[in-house]
Amino acid sequence: MRRANVTDAVSRLGTEGAFAVLARARALEADGHDVIHLEIGEPDFETPPHVAEAGVDAIRAGETHYCQTAGLPALREAAAASLSSSRNVALDPQNVLVANGAKPFLFFTVLATCGAGDEVIYPDPGFPIYESAVRFVGATPVPLPLREERGFSFDPAELESLLSERTRLVILNAPHNPTGGVIPGADLERAAAAILRTPAWVLTDEVYSRITYDVVAPSIASLPDLLDRTILLDGFSKTFSMTGWRLGYAAVPTDLVDPLTRLIVNSISCVPPFVQLAGVAALEGPQDAVVEMVAEFRRRRDYLVPALNSIPGISCIEPGGAFYAFPNVSQLPLDADTVAERLLVEAGVALLAGRAFGIHATDHLRVSYASSLSNLEQAVERIRAFVASLDT
Repeated sequence: MRRANVTDAVSRLGTEGAFAVLARARALEADGHDVIHLEIGEPDFETPPHVAEAGVDAIRAGETHYCQTAGLPALREAAAASLSSSRNVALDPQNVLVANGAKPFLFFTVLATCGAGDEVIYPDPGFPIYESAVRFVGATPVPLPLREERGFSFDPAELESLLSERTRLVILNAPHNPTGGVIPGADLERAAAAILRTPAWVLTDEVYSRITYDVVAPSIASLPDLLDRTILLDGFSKTFSMTGWRLGYAAVPTDLVDPLTRLIVNSISCVPPFVQLAGVAALEGPQDAVVEMVAEFRRRRDYLVPALNSIPGISCIEPGGAFYAFPNVSQLPLDADTVAERLLVEAGVALLAGRAFGIHATDHLRVSYASSLSNLEQAVERIRAFVASLDT
């Protein structure tokens, strides 16, 4: 019997290391091991009560059927108002689209703008789905190095050197996963000037925009002439601890509204209306839970970074946003992949090797501090003991 084949395009898809490590950690726990989870990028807070109640009320009111593919008008209006205010731009609700989380917009944007022979510049280290989506459509991924000495921002001169007539898309992300870095305004201005000299679109992934510490995370969409070139991506998973609700949105240039809407209707039809109405409550209701969550993340960061720096062979710069630390372990006698593997198996600390995020991250680990301070304290002591054992 002849075997059925899988397409080459599917074979080019990558994956997310966080979910693979989570599965291994769960398997170890099932065998009786104690594991501290610092691998997954998910806030350890519940969805704010008024948001959850809005979703439940909507279900009870019968908001459980198909609705507009582009999104409920109420959510598109709330999202447009939120983005206009926070990014200092003037957005029409007709330019805001809604999808099942922010991730679909990564694929939809690449599908709508790129093909074989095109180039896409993306941050490295970076969220692995960027490169995965680019390879899927047959375009060429072009990594833009994020430099530790620049606070894990890029060098504008390097970006300029990578831009060409074949560049169809430039992907930016700040606050950044996996490093917590923020792009300085001056770097964005120089990047914008260079991009405007090419035919490239910009996708700016700003899902961590509300999670910053004493720094401003400017949006390239707010710079002159960039809004009409830029897909501005945001969502509810990180800001409102709504990962399981699967709700995201994007401000989209007019020329891309119809192509992206077609991709939505061909893939997901629409986002459940009760989920969208919970999103309206999140954007328009009290923001106390967000403020309290960010304050707690700051408290954890302020413990974790100095604690990691106190371990011989580990150095860690202070992240300006998100909820990740990205320590450099190049001075240890083991490579980062081996350190991550042995920390999981021998010390019961689940975190990610930097290699999962690109070729420029091989000396690092990603540590999510979306976990309790008590867990972080225990994890640091386990890491300290593991590192000390390498010298014996």
